[in-house]
Amino acid sequence: MSTIETITGTLASPAQRLDKALAEASGLSRERIKALIQQGAVIVGKTIAANPSAKLQPGAHFTIALPPTVAAEARPQDIPLDVVYEDPHLIVINKPAGLVVHPAAGNLDGTLVNALLHHCRGQLSGIGGVARPGIVHRIDKDTSGLLVVAKTTEAHEGLARQFADHSIARTYQAVCGGHPMPPSGVIEKRLGRSETNRKKMAVLHDKSPRGKHAVTHYSTLEKLFESSLIECRLETGRTHQVRVHLASIGHALLGDQTYGSTPSKLRAILKDLGFARQALHAATLGFIHPASGEKMEFHAEIPADMRELIDQITRFNR
Repeated sequence: MSTIETITGTLASPAQRLDKALAEASGLSRERIKALIQQGAVIVGKTIAANPSAKLQPGAHFTIALPPTVAAEARPQDIPLDVVYEDPHLIVINKPAGLVVHPAAGNLDGTLVNALLHHCRGQLSGIGGVARPGIVHRIDKDTSGLLVVAKTTEAHEGLARQFADHSIARTYQAVCGGHPMPPSGVIEKRLGRSETNRKKMAVLHDKSPRGKHAVTHYSTLEKLFESSLIECRLETGRTHQVRVHLASIGHALLGDQTYGSTPSKLRAILKDLGFARQALHAATLGFIHPASGEKMEFHAEIPADMRELIDQITRFNR
């Protein structure tokens, strides 16, 4: 039977919020402290704490009861992973196209989370008290490329802050229809859920109360037959951002069934190759390591299916 670990001590800091004081005294994160207060697991003096924002004077004695980390609901599955980097705090994966990131209706298993639960078995300290990988960002099922996942609550919160303040460096490589003009530029258009199809994102009016500000910097790397290999640097990270932004300027990604159509002369190439996804790859990922403070940057080459697509288009034009 699992035992409950306790942390005890005396608040030494000047008068401040309970959650902040306990975080400094215990080494736990403030979010974890808040969750434990809500569970009735924190006692200050002889009273069960109820308000994370309550002001306390130094000298108060506290006890925090830490329940055992529980298993995640998703089950571990032995699914091969392309691990680019791993340490006790986080793991960077080069995700193949076709792999869903997180279990959801219609994809309850066979996901990246299932694979990580197997790969990281015994290494997860518990995100919010649950032994699960910390998903701080996602890429679409049919997009390949780099993804960072936290193993600890501290890493999860540190990475989430960087994504929230848009300090994460991310570039994508894609094959779009046509030749963007100008060859390089900035797409700055607000994105939100489509009013006619809730499964799709859409460009919204700049003054719309819905959606979020989104900025994509693009540059043409190579002109191809009726298409282009481009690089997109994300200033923001919105759902389907690259796909919707490029479609909005008339250059939808090849193979994108949701946001555009492939030029007719290229459809036969996609069909012959069996290329049935959007031609999009998360090629570069950079962030500050949440534990060490080290600047980290990772690169993933264009996968074989996209490389073959580019080669076939090049041969078609000869």
